[in-house]
Amino acid sequence: MPSEVLWYIIPREGAYPWEPEGRRPVDLGYLQHLAGTVERLGFSGALLATDLYDVWPLGSALAAATSPRFQPLLAVHPGLISPTLLAKTALTFDTLFGGRLRFNVVNGSTTTLREYGLTVEHDERYELSAEYWSIVKRLTAGEVFDHQGRFYDLKGAGASFGDLKPVQSPHVPLWFGGSSEPGIEMAARHVDVYLTWGEPPHLLKEKLDRVRERAAAHGRTLRIGLRLHLIVRDTEDEAWAAADRLLDVTSEETYARRLGVGADEDGVGWQRQFRQHGGRVPAHARELETHPNLWPGMSLFRPGPGTAVVGSTAQVVERLKEYEDLGVDTFILSGNPLLEEAYRVAETVLPKLGVRG
Repeated sequence: MPSEVLWYIIPREGAYPWEPEGRRPVDLGYLQHLAGTVERLGFSGALLATDLYDVWPLGSALAAATSPRFQPLLAVHPGLISPTLLAKTALTFDTLFGGRLRFNVVNGSTTTLREYGLTVEHDERYELSAEYWSIVKRLTAGEVFDHQGRFYDLKGAGASFGDLKPVQSPHVPLWFGGSSEPGIEMAARHVDVYLTWGEPPHLLKEKLDRVRERAAAHGRTLRIGLRLHLIVRDTEDEAWAAADRLLDVTSEETYARRLGVGADEDGVGWQRQFRQHGGRVPAHARELETHPNLWPGMSLFRPGPGTAVVGSTAQVVERLKEYEDLGVDTFILSGNPLLEEAYRVAETVLPKLGVRG
């Protein structure tokens, strides 16, 4: 049984939200309803991912509409604001909403970060991240300190926080995924939950073994989380037909845009994912099956994690338990549309994982 199963919430969502006609209007009431449903169905929270819409207003709105059982995991890029300001914002959030904030550390890409005036190449991003999050951890643990490093020179950091004290111990938790050696090293030293995208189990085992080895070298152990899409139906044929439908409704412009981005992306995790489909748009979804029921085709449509488990309820559960056998104890799941598929997954998959709403 997994320790946690989270869902996924993003403002631009729908049956195939990468196309305008497949997208619901952005509506706060609907998003709050979605968060409340996710909570009632038994998910422990949701990943609020990077998108056109900032995660802090969204996270605050959803936390205000749910109970402390709903724990938002906010995707945050290090370096875009001061680590002291981020820590103050985090402590404020936890004070107002009962200590349920978690950070999904997103290192992004060199191209994306340049838009915000941050010019750091691949390996340097992880050096920045390590320094940034070590500061945030200390501040959200209630420390007051001076810091002089490569990227930050702080005097009396945390001294102005006054009665704004930590709610969580020892600090606001960090969740993070990185597949390169610098990314794995950063995770081994600093984070609480190591996140990975879906890959064939033999490839994922190699990576997780490396992560555990490096964490042990620093006297640490990490929880392991896995981010997956699900296309679960009553039968395997119905599930693959649903995947075929996604191929059919996606425009040539979307394929060209996503494959163009993928070819230039400098993230190792994205490169590992890109190799699974090789930049090829198949006539039928199952042509890209890399392991029983494992389909990397979602990355043809959308940024970020793009692997789906496609199959009947029994097959999807079998694949998830296969990942559990590798040491995965936390799942972040999604399906399109988010509301309808949250119900489907909660009614079919979650009970077989021992999770009940």
